[in-house]
Formats: sequence, structure tokens, C-alpha cells
Amino acid sequence: MHVIQASWGIMIAYLEGTLKSRGTDYVVISVNGVGYHVFVTPVTLESLNTADATIQFHIHTHVREDQIALFGFLSPHELRIFQRLINVQGIGPKLALVVLSGLAPNDFVSAVVNDDLARLNAIPGVGKKTAERIVLDLKDRLIKDGMVTLPVLGATASKPTVSGDAISALVNLGYNRQEAERALIRLGNPADMPISQLIKAALKELAKS
Repeated sequence: MHVIQASWGIMIAYLEGTLKSRGTDYVVISVNGVGYHVFVTPVTLESLNTADATIQFHIHTHVREDQIALFGFLSPHELRIFQRLINVQGIGPKLALVVLSGLAPNDFVSAVVNDDLARLNAIPGVGKKTAERIVLDLKDRLIKDGMVTLPVLGATASKPTVSGDAISALVNLGYNRQEAERALIRLGNPADMPISQLIKAALKELAKS
């Protein structure tokens, strides 16, 4: 178990122990003889089928006036997305778990960055306004946090993509690769745009930074 000191007391950040029981939306994990009630996504719950198996969770400790609740994730990446989601107006921890069960972490990031409202709206409990709020609040944040990677579709050593050429050109102009990738991501990675126009558009995005 890993804990960190918060202003109000101890906050649990990581748990490793033995799976003792499962509920409809939680597991109980035993760590040094102490049982921790940890809420998890339905997908995670389905993957934990063996009693007394050793499991590890990256933990978000959610504090309210009347309750402290633990939410467990199998990867730091999934935890970070959860923590971004619960900062969106109208999304609490339970709905955030539903969102992460409806879309894998990378698929969720892709939907947000590409303004795919239909994909977000298809998740149970996520209406049109909530989907719009997720994109509005998280798109730039996910990019700035470095949680988005630029898809290079169909790239080969002999046939680089337009995006790859544009990134190389921007790097040659003195920008670092990460800045160049983020600029193209904000543009929606338009592969059908002529490279000269793509570079000009990316330079405008970079000028805003």
C-alpha cells in the first residue's frame, strides 16, 4: 500500500493485496489483514474472477463531508482519465466509472479529441449536453497533459503520411516534436489537406500557444 499526506489527512494512492470478495460495482481487497472496499468499472470487475488472487490498483481517494470512497484502476493512464472526468460539471465518480466501462481509455481520449459526440452519447447515462461538456472541458486538457498520441494511419517507411511530413517540417523550423504533434491534433489531423496548407494551419495553432 502506498499513501501520501494530504491537507486533510492520509490519502491512499496504491493498493496491492488479495481479492476477497466482489459486489455489483466493487471488490474487497485484503492488504495486511485489512479489507479495503474499492469501487471499480464493470470491465475491471469482470476481469477479476479468481478469489485470493493478488491484484494491484492505482487508487483515487474521493472525499466528501460524510464519506471517503476508494476507486481502483488497473493502470495510471485510466486513473488520470477518471480524475479528469470527475472535474467535468455533472459527472460524479460513479458516472465516470460507467464512461470508462463504455470506452477503453485510449478510445475515450480519441472520441474527445476528435469531437465524436455520437460515440460519447452512446454511453449509458451520457446525454447530449454531457457529451458536449466533456469535449469542451477535456479536449485541450488531454492534449496539454500529453495524453494524446498522433495517429499515423497507413504509415510505412517508404510512404510517410502527410502528418508525418508536416511534423518533420515543423521540427526543422525549430519546434519540438511534441509541440508539432499537439498542433496537428488540435487541427483534427486532416490527412486530406495539402501539406503546405497543413503546415500553415499548424503554425497558426503554434502561434496561439
